[in-house]
Amino acid sequence: MIQKEKSHCPPHQLESKRKRLTWVFGVSGLCILFYVLGAWQTTTTPINQSEVYTTRVSCNINAPQAGDGELNPSSLSSSAALDFESHHKIEINSTVSLHEFPPCDMLYSDITPCQDPVRSRKFDREMAKYRERHCPKSEELLRCLIPAPPKYKTPFKWPQSRDYAWYDNIPHKELSIEKAGQNWIQVEGHRFRFPGGGTTFPNGADAYIDNINELIPLTGGNIRTAVDTGCGVASWGAYLLKRDILTMSFAPRDTHEAQVQFALERGVPAMIGVISSKRLPYPARAFDMAHCSRCLIPWYMYDGLYLLEVDRVLRPGGYWILSGPPIHWKKYWRGWERTKEDLKQEQDTIEDIAKRLCWKKLIEKNDLAIWQKPINHIDCNKSKVVYKTPQLCGPDNPDTAWYKDMEACITPLPEVSSSDEVAGGALEKWPERAFSVPPRISSGSLSGITAEKLREDNELWKDRMTYYKKIDGLLHKGRYRNVMDMNAYLGGFAAAMSKYPVWVMNVVPFHSNPDTLGAIYERGLIGTYQDWCEAFSTYPRTYDLIHASGVFSIYQDRCDITNILLEMDRILRPEGTVIFRDTVEMLVKIRSITEGMRWKSQIMDHESGPFNPEKILFAVKTYWTGGATK
Repeated sequence: MIQKEKSHCPPHQLESKRKRLTWVFGVSGLCILFYVLGAWQTTTTPINQSEVYTTRVSCNINAPQAGDGELNPSSLSSSAALDFESHHKIEINSTVSLHEFPPCDMLYSDITPCQDPVRSRKFDREMAKYRERHCPKSEELLRCLIPAPPKYKTPFKWPQSRDYAWYDNIPHKELSIEKAGQNWIQVEGHRFRFPGGGTTFPNGADAYIDNINELIPLTGGNIRTAVDTGCGVASWGAYLLKRDILTMSFAPRDTHEAQVQFALERGVPAMIGVISSKRLPYPARAFDMAHCSRCLIPWYMYDGLYLLEVDRVLRPGGYWILSGPPIHWKKYWRGWERTKEDLKQEQDTIEDIAKRLCWKKLIEKNDLAIWQKPINHIDCNKSKVVYKTPQLCGPDNPDTAWYKDMEACITPLPEVSSSDEVAGGALEKWPERAFSVPPRISSGSLSGITAEKLREDNELWKDRMTYYKKIDGLLHKGRYRNVMDMNAYLGGFAAAMSKYPVWVMNVVPFHSNPDTLGAIYERGLIGTYQDWCEAFSTYPRTYDLIHASGVFSIYQDRCDITNILLEMDRILRPEGTVIFRDTVEMLVKIRSITEGMRWKSQIMDHESGPFNPEKILFAVKTYWTGGATK
């Protein structure tokens, strides 16, 4: 009884407790309500691509407007832009932020800074070294905007672009005259037509590929990545696309004016490149198939150095296809204007080099010869008792390929435990290959990258692509074809884009650690190494969409980011789009520079919301052209 009285609270104390609890819950509820309202009001509303495009600006008052079928850009919407000016104070050089970059002279409309024909004359012609990359020094770089030709039009959409391009976009008729009998390219009024022919397949690449398919299986999903050396206008790669084979086509900038530029205008993957004294800018074991159709590469010279490089970039079990001289020389030797003895010696030398590489010649039929690389080096190691040269290379990293000299040795394959095991690991068939765990990851050879990290990266890119699709209403409508990821990491962006009618050039900065480009190729995607302090190996106006995640934070202490932005402007088509992902401070600096480059842009929230410190800068290059040359 006494205990009950002690625990009894007077009525006025109960009332006081109720009031305090009511006050606490009320204040807490209001805090939560205003927090949610504040987050909702500051979240950027995604906008359509049509709201981002801006009116076209010409560098001269008489510049023509875009051709029929182009977008009619409207002004940028400012309601979705995030303003950080009063909150994020960073040091920005005022001369840079206020600088308006002038248009360059029309003389530079097709400039390729690292493959400049004038500069190349200073270098050694032995092994065609003068056609390799020779980049200008920083003080030699142009600080102006590369102009489009006066009547530039939006390129045809894929797949029509495979067969047609506007003459005004690449006003060069040389190939249509020089290769008239080979059906490379024809002029039809205001446009070019690409019949699909080539030097050794004047009847068309489609029929030529069918001939190859009769000899090796092209359509089962085992062959996904290919490389075409000396590609012409890339018709071989263009017609392989419908067979789900993605080809890296390359050719030098040489007397065949603008052949790589034509390839990219068609919407076909291509780069300026040459087999010379340096390794190709691709990792080891990258391609399922390599091809040379009268590519004018002297495979028999330099102790087989060039075939050794093909062997390096071929996957275990990969194929090398050769057509043109010296194949079928008994029939064609007169037309090639060479002696039978000379051609026989050339083919005998190639056959001998292939044997020393442990390749197996599968077949020679009509105008085609096909060899296959072994799936491992167990038997090859035994054959070295017979063939003393070339020896296997030492413990050098076979993926190192940026300005790396070729070596006259066989790139060793990863060790295996049995003769039927694929060195480095077998791959899934395409399309499962795109989202399977690459052997380089499952084997643990990429430090810090696991199968779980790859899965998380794939999920991350699903969310990002959903967000990008809301921002960019034209992503799925065929507006883009040629896409570049400047810092590709595991290729998640490209894999997520594979459902759209695009192809992606996955760029891995050469100093990346770990080096992930090999894993990207194992996913059935393509790409290259690059140093963004230098120009990319392509022509102006060759990409529709560029993705740049963290690129400028990586390079801000390596070189002038203004030069990187000017290079992006060079390779971006008029009305092309760039998506930057970086810190707020870096994006503000980037935006201050691009405002002087005739770009329109908005800073937008991260897909996870406004509280993520990483933001997105969505930018569009406005339409303008150079003046007509007198």
